[in-house]
Amino acid sequence: MKENLVENPVKASTCTDSEYMESQTYLVTGASRGIGQALALQLAKKGCRVILLARPSENLNSATNEVQSHSSASFQTPCDLADPTSVADAVRHLLENVDRLDGLIHNAGTISPIKPMLRATGDDWARSIQVNLIGVQQLTAGLAPLIEGEHRVRVSTISSGASLRPLGSWSAYCTAKAGLDMWARCLAHEGADDNISAIAVAPGIVDTGMQSDIRSAVEDDFPLKSTFVGYHANGDLTNPADVAEQLLPLLTEHSMEQSGLRFDVRDL
Repeated sequence: MKENLVENPVKASTCTDSEYMESQTYLVTGASRGIGQALALQLAKKGCRVILLARPSENLNSATNEVQSHSSASFQTPCDLADPTSVADAVRHLLENVDRLDGLIHNAGTISPIKPMLRATGDDWARSIQVNLIGVQQLTAGLAPLIEGEHRVRVSTISSGASLRPLGSWSAYCTAKAGLDMWARCLAHEGADDNISAIAVAPGIVDTGMQSDIRSAVEDDFPLKSTFVGYHANGDLTNPADVAEQLLPLLTEHSMEQSGLRFDVRDL
């Protein structure tokens, strides 16, 4: 489902596209690799201040340095969404250093556990739901002081085809992504009066670390492994940079009329 993008009336009446984007601050989760890293870089090239949120790593440091070469005011906020205490610490750090947010892109996610649901441990299942869904709510609710107000805020979640249909051995991921789609709809409903919009976007099959994790799964636990190995071998995976470039207009310009909708990159 897709509607035509409409021009933001505030942008049109007050400043140029470049000036408008340079006034924006976006938070991107899972920004150390894959789609998140590519989106952070695209936003920085447009002049946005970007907050890169991900687990501490050399990849995060490298991504931050590259983003800062285009947007010097950008910075990283190390955070493990699997740990509620880490989320709370990140929220405190952001509230102390940021006056407002114009957009949040919830990209971070985990595919684990890749295992039949009756053989998956409760801890592994719970961690998946925490990272893919509960952590999104904790982070967003904690940042309410930066989101609420008269200014326009755009929230986007990275969805998946797994939110629409069950896939064997992906029960936690499918369940969390389906919940995340509804989470975006709920935020769209509740945020309408506060100029907050929320959309979900499925990016297709992208050549990311998650795909590598899928190909590394134990075949006895994941009967579809050969299919995903084939996607990689046949060159069927999309480059994260290409996906980010395709998604960016939707993530930064979607209208209030589009709020609550789920999009698929193949329809854009």
